[in-house]
Amino acid sequence: MAGVELGGGAVNGSDGRHIRVPVGDDAARWATRGRCRRVLFVVHNVTSATRLLDVLPLFHDDLRIQLLATCTGSSAFEDGVEALLAETGLPVLPWEQALETKVDLAITASLGGQLHCIPGKLALLSHGVGYNKTLATPDTGHRTPDTGHRTPDTGHPSPEATASTSAPASNHVRPPENPTPPVFGLSPEWLLHEGIPIADAMVLSHPEQVDRLRAACPEAVPTAELAGDPCFDRMLAERPYRERFRKALGVRRGQRLVLLNSTWNPESLFGDGGGDDVLPSLLPRLTAELPSDEYRVAAVLHPNIWHGHGPGQVRAWLDRAQRGGLVLVDPLHDWRQALLAADAVIGDQGSVSYYAAALGTPVLLGAAPVDGLDPQSPVAEFVRQAPPLDPHLPLATQLDDLMAKHHPLPGPATLTTSSPGRSAALLRTLFYRLINIPEPPRPALLERLRMPPLQLPSPTVPLRILTRVTTDPPEIHLARYADPGYEPDGEGHAHTAVHEDTRDPDQLALADVLLRQGAPDDLRFGPPEQWTSEVLARHPHSALAAYITAPGACTVRTRSGPPLRLAGAPTGLDPAAAASALHAWLTAGGTLEQAIEEGLAVRTGHTVHRVTVTK
Repeated sequence: MAGVELGGGAVNGSDGRHIRVPVGDDAARWATRGRCRRVLFVVHNVTSATRLLDVLPLFHDDLRIQLLATCTGSSAFEDGVEALLAETGLPVLPWEQALETKVDLAITASLGGQLHCIPGKLALLSHGVGYNKTLATPDTGHRTPDTGHRTPDTGHPSPEATASTSAPASNHVRPPENPTPPVFGLSPEWLLHEGIPIADAMVLSHPEQVDRLRAACPEAVPTAELAGDPCFDRMLAERPYRERFRKALGVRRGQRLVLLNSTWNPESLFGDGGGDDVLPSLLPRLTAELPSDEYRVAAVLHPNIWHGHGPGQVRAWLDRAQRGGLVLVDPLHDWRQALLAADAVIGDQGSVSYYAAALGTPVLLGAAPVDGLDPQSPVAEFVRQAPPLDPHLPLATQLDDLMAKHHPLPGPATLTTSSPGRSAALLRTLFYRLINIPEPPRPALLERLRMPPLQLPSPTVPLRILTRVTTDPPEIHLARYADPGYEPDGEGHAHTAVHEDTRDPDQLALADVLLRQGAPDDLRFGPPEQWTSEVLARHPHSALAAYITAPGACTVRTRSGPPLRLAGAPTGLDPAAAASALHAWLTAGGTLEQAIEEGLAVRTGHTVHRVTVTK
């Protein structure tokens, strides 16, 4: 179809010009279906947009509904919003046009922007686990989500103007010296405009939120709607597929997946404004201190970190950790799958840590400030109870203790939602009631979580490998450490394995084992037999070369003898570890003939892997 561009170019209305179809002054002339009810998704930033995407499928297949989107322009984190809206393919109205366009229902997951000016009914969703944070009010000198942006000329005063002009200053009335900041999303400062609730429906996930709302803002209680948590429901629906997500993240048999996660702000785990900035020391230790065949390490960072500092900067900060094997998880599409796959979480006071606890996953808090939390909130209670990370103690010991002694806290599992698995039905009923048309007859369903792309580990930093060969039983004990800052503790012999793509080519001269991954027919490197011969000739001090051709197989060559093929289960031992095991076997006096005849038994942690050796 000539002239049609999908997934590229500017978003409709992103340049500030009003769109003409399917809404606009003369839309009736151009729209093919012009009698649809209008549902407007109001986006504050990427984080709130992802929560709106959770409920977008509730309107699928309904020819009576025209979906629209707009961005309030009220967030400090606007980067990434345009691309995300473009991904949805919905018509995007400039904020000024949205405030002039009558809609049947507007849905938002944030309180940013002049929401009271929207000409239509408004449904407010949470963009986290309920409402837990405190935030200063508009008249305390702190900027709120809707300050710094001029209000369109709609005849409605802005909240800032209301706060500053509704009550004259008095020399006789002094504000309290240490006022308690209101709870963001539950207080009058955020929920009311001129004493009237800005939302027609405020969606809450649990009655405890209704209780706190009643105490903080009784005027908004009539708008409260208990409708569950669609974000959490999507996770619950995918629990049977946990092993698939683990395989997608490259978790092998015998490995534990440790998920590092951080919310945004200076007091978060990733932030540098807390008492101790533990991240600079924690990141290299995650990959250097935890044996890579016993642990897989991944990180989920809040979208505001990515889009506030820039994806390139985030990757630059985490470059060494990534080269050591850290998986950076897509913060929009794959964080829930990573959470389901995790064996343990190192996190902070953000929603991801609480969701992990709600799933029953052990959580170790690397940062746990409570100053910015409502002390009555479930998250504050969780932060007070969850075990803290001690940055001065060995990580493996703390993680082993965490998982061995773990007893799920009752709060997160029961307080995240009072209607597990039912949010789709409850929300759709609410939305269609507000639109004032009958619901479709089919069941209300949420979108399935996607299968993450396959991310197999491929560390390019030098690996220090500690090995010990035993005869009863005949096993090769092996522990690999990525770029350790010190020699690993333990009995046995140590050698070094280096990937040919290492950032520091001088390390190749120190390698006992040389590594590469690739397809066996990759013309750039030649057949594995050729590459192994050439690389050993290029580095005469190395003893063995391994070309990894599949998740469970590699071709190796020693200084003497023909090329060999090592093979195991695709989700079993990393072929690079198998190559180091063979090197350890030969160094300890074993023979190739015995390895070919009997295979190798390689122990990593508590797991024994069988490796076949063939010519």
